[in-house]
Amino acid sequence: MEITMNILKTTFAVTALCASLAAPAVFAQEAIPTGVFVDEWGTSFEFQACGDGTTLCAVLTNLEGESATEDNLAFVGKQVIEAEQVAENEWQGELVAGGLSAAATITMVSENTVEIQGCRAGILCQTLSYNKAS
Repeated sequence: MEITMNILKTTFAVTALCASLAAPAVFAQEAIPTGVFVDEWGTSFEFQACGDGTTLCAVLTNLEGESATEDNLAFVGKQVIEAEQVAENEWQGELVAGGLSAAATITMVSENTVEIQGCRAGILCQTLSYNKAS
């Protein structure tokens, strides 16, 4: 009887472990950047949850510096980023502006800071830090 109980306990423990490993990851949804975030040059995005609440969308709200060309300024006021949550405080998706696109990773470093890494052709990457506007 004791051997049968040990086998049942072991079977239950293994089954529970397998079920927990097979369950889809659930990420904290309360930690999502919302509001306007600005880089050191004055370029800004307004972030908000979209889709099912785990997707992060961003509207380009201002463009400054060398990037503020006539063609690029046409995207101010438009959603240019949509990214799916891949880990707690991290989203991956695409930054699209006209015919150009870049893979984008958005990381919420703190409540007041996000980093956006954009990569083109998988090797040309740049990361910029954005602070929440006051």
